[in-house]
Amino acid sequence: MKKPSLAKCEREYDFSLVVGGINDLTSEVEDALFESGCDDATLSIRYGLMYIEFSRKATSIDKAIISAIHDIRMAKIGAVVLRVDECNLVTASEIARRIERTRQQVYQYIKGDRGPGGFPAPEFYLAEGAPLWAWCEVSYWFARNNILRPEVGWNAEVVAAINNSLEAQQYRERNPELFETISRELQTSKNSN
Repeated sequence: MKKPSLAKCEREYDFSLVVGGINDLTSEVEDALFESGCDDATLSIRYGLMYIEFSRKATSIDKAIISAIHDIRMAKIGAVVLRVDECNLVTASEIARRIERTRQQVYQYIKGDRGPGGFPAPEFYLAEGAPLWAWCEVSYWFARNNILRPEVGWNAEVVAAINNSLEAQQYRERNPELFETISRELQTSKNSN
């Protein structure tokens, strides 16, 4: 999906980052994050992970999220940004909620009874009859077919790309040799086609 042409005005983007490496929300942690530029964030610890909820002004969602990740890293407190807290895997009910339509309408899109057809296939099945779709794929389909604003599809693509990059960085740090071997073999396989 191509980035939609949007006005270059700043607007507020709300998102949450999941951060590892911090077990306690101390005044030192709060001060370091505030001083590094996270003065537009609310901090909390849930299930052993820090959640930093931002309401950040920027000209695009990618600039907002990447600048927040940069600011967290600049605090130099051992914080590791794990992901944007945005679930990419969604049920049909969650799709309906996100696009503000009924579940029945979503099922009609899925079956091809409504819309242009070609709805994305599920990514996974939790169990028989419990499919999960990739939100970035689904939102792209809706945006391409003028059911959602192009910005919604683009924002989902940005979040998925950031999460994939953060996950790849974590794998590379955890086992660099394996990561490099797999990357090299995949590149060789791609080049041979």
